[in-house]
Amino acid sequence: MTDRNPIERKIIPATPRRKVAAMVRLALLLALVLTGSGCGSFVARRMAQSPNTYPRWLTPPARVELAFDEIFLTNFPPHFVKVGPPVARLRYRMVEPADYSFTTTTTNWTKRGRPYHHFSFGFNFTGPTNEWTVQPRGTVLLLHGYGMAQFAMAPWAMRLAQDGWRCVLVDLRGHGKSTGKRIYYGIQETRDLSQLLDQLAREGQLAGPVAALGDSFGGTLALRLKASDPRIERAVAIAPYAVLSNVVVNIHHEYADWLPRWFPRLGLKHLPALLKVPPEELDTATVLARQPVAALFVAGGGDKISPEAEVRKLYAQALPGSELLVVAEASHESVPYYFNELALPVLAWLRDERLPREIAPLSARKDRGPAEATAPVTAAPN
Repeated sequence: MTDRNPIERKIIPATPRRKVAAMVRLALLLALVLTGSGCGSFVARRMAQSPNTYPRWLTPPARVELAFDEIFLTNFPPHFVKVGPPVARLRYRMVEPADYSFTTTTTNWTKRGRPYHHFSFGFNFTGPTNEWTVQPRGTVLLLHGYGMAQFAMAPWAMRLAQDGWRCVLVDLRGHGKSTGKRIYYGIQETRDLSQLLDQLAREGQLAGPVAALGDSFGGTLALRLKASDPRIERAVAIAPYAVLSNVVVNIHHEYADWLPRWFPRLGLKHLPALLKVPPEELDTATVLARQPVAALFVAGGGDKISPEAEVRKLYAQALPGSELLVVAEASHESVPYYFNELALPVLAWLRDERLPREIAPLSARKDRGPAEATAPVTAAPN
């Protein structure tokens, strides 16, 4: 269940939108191996198995719906890059700056005590050029969560490209249409992304400054990449996790509490040996303790997978100048799509500007260090 942390979301675009499997398939998959509950290595192998190899019938009902025209998937042609070892082929798309007329509407409801959200996005895929089309402000890597694919970050691509950024949507190793038999919880994935940056640079497509924006698992990757690749100047981490085991336990509680508590822990115990890494290297907190970075952190006040306290652990380790925004009541699955609350501060962060005056009350800023950062005031939901 590990990786599934970022694994928590399910996105089902409404008709004729794209149905998406959530990051929680792993929890259900574990039910299939209860007969082998004594074999921790078997459970660990399932945790490291590429999400795009799981059968679709394991997908539970979605808690978040994304609605937008599927023409998006064909309007921007796919590209591929070979990465590794271990060898894999990543699929990515480039979204160039233009006037895409981005709009968003939101519907929220509660069912059996759980929050559900429907986000509808409108954009003109063939929008006219703008002042940034010929010379982009820079390049942003957009990194999806566990069990998802590049379409999950498509709304951010359209919004940021409208503001002048060249956006790169990526199917991470073992996700979407990318290959790879195993996932590595950020250890190999950051090397993959650096190789993608190499490819873009060779092709003259890496306009600086370069930034990374990710959600959940993608948020942890944005932080890891910022710490390991000096080309990444700005990082935005939405609902990242600090400690992998914490998020796995939360996912188990939220999506599969009918499984024995010891079951996911058994897999976690054997996972480091399977991936040939020390256990602590699977935790984002370890990476930031060794190499602190400045970043914009976003937490959901209602996030039960990577709760606000988990995000604050990472924020406390960040360099001065970092920002923390908390979106009140937003769940782990829904928080990246609160554009009314997030668009302006994210754009300001990417431009290396202080948050706009109207946004500042929603956040805490580290001007001198963790001890002097003030607690953020939460933002109201859409």
